[in-house]
Amino acid sequence: MSKQRVVTALILAPLAVCAMLFLPAIAFALVMAGLCLLAFWEWTRLLGFVNTPTRAALVGAQAVLMGMLWYSHDARVWWPVIGAGIAWWLAGMWWLRHFSFAAAPTRENAWLKLGVGCLIVLPAWVAVIALHGSTPRGPYWTLFGLVLVWGADTGAYLAGSRWGGGTRKLAPRISPGKTWVGVYGAIVTSALAALVGAWLLDVRGITLFGVMVLAMITVAFSIVGDLFESLIKRHANAKDSGNLFPGHGGMLDRLDSVFAALPVWAAGLALLGL
Repeated sequence: MSKQRVVTALILAPLAVCAMLFLPAIAFALVMAGLCLLAFWEWTRLLGFVNTPTRAALVGAQAVLMGMLWYSHDARVWWPVIGAGIAWWLAGMWWLRHFSFAAAPTRENAWLKLGVGCLIVLPAWVAVIALHGSTPRGPYWTLFGLVLVWGADTGAYLAGSRWGGGTRKLAPRISPGKTWVGVYGAIVTSALAALVGAWLLDVRGITLFGVMVLAMITVAFSIVGDLFESLIKRHANAKDSGNLFPGHGGMLDRLDSVFAALPVWAAGLALLGL
């Protein structure tokens, strides 16, 4: 399984980098929409929607919303959507503390989680296309944000493997393998990556410090995103959201942290004037 993960990552990472740096805005938006909709398709399965036409209709409705948002291309619409995503993740922290909330496989709970899925996917998609097309350096800031999440995941794994044995678990009922040491490793890694990345992008002075703080906050949200998907999988008694990527699970498994990180990263960069 470890070899599968490495091989899959070596294939996917260059494709992701090329898409961010070289695709025009409309093509990048379409690619990201496809990935988000695939993750949303997996989300509907976790919620217990088993009828294929129903799931297709739900994903189609999400696609229509994306099309409307793209057609509007209006910051007065996009930023409230991004803000709604950030607000949701703040509320999601409460949900993580109440493990059994909406855990029962009822129709009402399924529709509640479906609404949550919209607040997870749509703001993240709007954030990434807004960030990608914001300035000539938008593609680089987009890549920077994803590198932060990927790097923090590696930092958490290394710190947890080296010093995490016997330390306090982060959320033992949701993800028993995660420790607070891993969280600290992720935060430190993100700060160091932000220092290097922002410097390479000619950010200096107090703004450089602001990017470092933003990176740490962004990674903290990415951890919340990872934990929340784990919670939903626990509710569904599922190990992975799918089997699309050998050793990595489904698309939702790959994007859970990114969905939580992107709205925060995009909003923070806008506030910093970047």
